[in-house]
Amino acid sequence: MNNGLINAIIAYIMWGVLPLYWKLFNDVPAGEILSHRVVWSFVFMGILVTVQRRWGDMKRIVTSRSLLLSLTASGLLIAANWLIFIWAVNNNHVVETSLGYYLNPLLNVLLAIVFLREKPNRGQWLAIAVAGAAVLIIAIDYGRFPWVAISLAASFGLYGLAKKKIVLNASVGLLSETVVVLPIALGYWIYLASVGKAMAWTLPPSMFIELLLSGVVTALPLFFFARAAARMAFSTLGFVQYIGPTIMLLLSVFVFKESVSTTLLVGFGLIWTALVIYAVASVRGTKVTKVNVHHDKTYV
Repeated sequence: MNNGLINAIIAYIMWGVLPLYWKLFNDVPAGEILSHRVVWSFVFMGILVTVQRRWGDMKRIVTSRSLLLSLTASGLLIAANWLIFIWAVNNNHVVETSLGYYLNPLLNVLLAIVFLREKPNRGQWLAIAVAGAAVLIIAIDYGRFPWVAISLAASFGLYGLAKKKIVLNASVGLLSETVVVLPIALGYWIYLASVGKAMAWTLPPSMFIELLLSGVVTALPLFFFARAAARMAFSTLGFVQYIGPTIMLLLSVFVFKESVSTTLLVGFGLIWTALVIYAVASVRGTKVTKVNVHHDKTYV
């Protein structure tokens, strides 16, 4: 659990600061950035798997239909999430991306209850209710249907659920996911070249090198997330995720100068209150479980 928590915190801090990176490529269309992100992620993960000597694990994937289907689903879901996120950041919707990732933990809890049969305790239910009220306040204050936020929450929530069901080395799993969408990315490269609209290749050398690093920027947080998903309760993992959108919200206010209302700040405070409640309830629940286990061992 502790190891999973550390991995989750690292992943969400990395994701929180990602808008700073994608803003470097404001003049490049989101679809083209995504295609480079996929290709260079594949290259980076290929090198990592080679160093780890895990290419043999790929045979297991090829021979398992259920594993292939799960990895295909997770690959398509994370690619969709990437595309929406890049487009939103480069079109000045960082606040809405933050809202999307505030929504996501609530969706994680719902998915955990429905698909993984996880059962929150009373304190955790209270935290969920407070967070739900906060998100509702934020959504109403936003003033229109937040399709970017909902799309980000849904795609990443389902991606996390798929990862929870995949028992596979994190590096091999990430490489497999990029393999799923690699043909689409390469096909898009060919299309852009044929119509003369490929912009990334015309970037200054320094910026193109930064774009090459998108593989590292993409893969590292996913690597830590995969390790966290395998070691933590899915609902708890969702609440740790509030680190990411909090950083994004702060960036949108203090760096990108997007407008943020007082109501939004109230919602923000409620979400952090929910986080504290959830953390306390989780710790108490763990202590109760340990006491019960000790009691059972004593009297059996």
